[in-house]
Amino acid sequence: MNKMTTLALTLALSSSFAMAATPAKDMLKPYPKAQKGEVQHVIELPQKSNEDNFKVELQFGKTLKVDCNRHMMGGELATKTAEGWGYDYYVLGNVGAVASTLMGCPNQEKTDKFVTIPSANQLIRYNSKLPIVVYAPEDVEVQYRIWTAPDQYTTTKVK
Repeated sequence: MNKMTTLALTLALSSSFAMAATPAKDMLKPYPKAQKGEVQHVIELPQKSNEDNFKVELQFGKTLKVDCNRHMMGGELATKTAEGWGYDYYVLGNVGAVASTLMGCPNQEKTDKFVTIPSANQLIRYNSKLPIVVYAPEDVEVQYRIWTAPDQYTTTKVK
């Protein structure tokens, strides 16, 4: 009986490790494959105690050599839904050329800087149960950061 218990426990533990090693692949099953020229970016968020107090900001751009001017690019971020599943994913399209202000930058060397696509930045709901899936052109970087709000609201003053 003791050997049977040990064997059952060993099998249960090994199967749970096997299941824990493959969730990422299963989690991506509802989402389409990346189109030619696109890359699928996947963000897996850690579980938080009160996820309503968090948001995820997505930012897109390219690291380019630029001068002292302000640089930006155009683009559109579309929210789509995985057919038959109802899960949202994001597709960056219509990425335009770099635009900039026209200040003179005499005797200044160009430096590497992350040039953003401000029109595509988006603040989305924090949900650790589903990955955030983003499709972007191969030459575009996808960055994100987590925003946090306190648990308490502040009451306004009537004047």
